[in-house]
Amino acid sequence: MPPQIFINLPVRDLSAAKAFYTALGYTINPQFTNDDAACVVLSDTIYVMLLVHSFFRTFTPKEICDTSTHTEAIMCLSAEDKAGVDALVGRALQAGGAEPKPTQDLCFMYGRSFTDLDGHHWEVMCMLGAPPH
Repeated sequence: MPPQIFINLPVRDLSAAKAFYTALGYTINPQFTNDDAACVVLSDTIYVMLLVHSFFRTFTPKEICDTSTHTEAIMCLSAEDKAGVDALVGRALQAGGAEPKPTQDLCFMYGRSFTDLDGHHWEVMCMLGAPPH
């Protein structure tokens, strides 16, 4: 079995965060969802755990990052092609996300980015060919 990844993100409003990620086309696994957390299924091996701040704090003694002024991490997802990149970022923007930087259209890679309602930074990219030597 390949490794699975669970990305844990603190969220201010669990209902709004769930609505955002389902608007991107992802599903919520009700088995791992309650008033404190929701499990967003990105694929068979990738999950995002949305945790309300009070519950997130039970996992770490550190302060929760203020994503309006700091970047905690950048998560990157692949897409099949440019249309897939544009479609996912388009859904994110339609659902209330923001696009923090311009599109990268390189000869070997195409990428765009979005931030969710809580300011978590996501990159979406597709490989077009071999990088230049």
